[in-house]
Amino acid sequence: MTKGFIFDLDGTVYLGDEIIDGAAEAIGELKKRGDKVVFLTNKSISTRMDYVKKLGALGIPVSIDEVINSNYITAKYLEHHLNPGEKVIVIGEEPLIKELEEQGIPFTSDPKEAKFVVVGWDRQFNYEKLDLAYQAWLNGAKIIATNPDRTCPMPNGQIPDCGGMIGAIEGTTGVKVDYITGKPSSFLATYVLNETIKLPGSQCYMVGDRLETDIRMGNENGINSVLVLTGITTKEMLAETEYKPTHVFDSIKGLVTI
Repeated sequence: MTKGFIFDLDGTVYLGDEIIDGAAEAIGELKKRGDKVVFLTNKSISTRMDYVKKLGALGIPVSIDEVINSNYITAKYLEHHLNPGEKVIVIGEEPLIKELEEQGIPFTSDPKEAKFVVVGWDRQFNYEKLDLAYQAWLNGAKIIATNPDRTCPMPNGQIPDCGGMIGAIEGTTGVKVDYITGKPSSFLATYVLNETIKLPGSQCYMVGDRLETDIRMGNENGINSVLVLTGITTKEMLAETEYKPTHVFDSIKGLVTI
């Protein structure tokens, strides 16, 4: 029976620019035996093509159809929810803007015109951008975020991620953002299963290092969940979490045993 493996990237396949030992070999073995592989990242500061190039350079050849990032799934979400003539304000870096633009999402910088405010990881986030989001929200715009990750794992530790931008906006509006399109959203899980990997969740495995995104998305959407201990999550965190994975491995090298 063909199986589907949905891989997180940062902390699962690599850390920064360093591949995790055995990752390329394990993924190659899964493909060799006929399983389907998709790469899924919440990180909004790189394009899908950036990931194709990066994975290829690390010894994991992939096509763009095998990569979904939070920018792309945000565009798909907006395609389902924008009516003709409606526009969005984007708070994020160039890759997010570029990929929304490529999918035909119309932009505005006027908070009175915006139907949605899209918030991604933005390393130039400032008071002006916070105020823009707030003014649009006051005028009835819904706020959606690319991902809820508080931090991103790097070889030398962690750095702030989109959760920081969400926190600032929620602290100002006093309410939760309306929707998060990346992991662990059901919209993303459904899209991956139906449009990309094209297998039922019972035959698929969501593989990642983060309990509240990777493991939660698997558990809540009928996908087997696999935690790897090469990124954010420690054994101590695993013991305390409500999001219990189906499988736990020290690294993705263990997947070949499934």
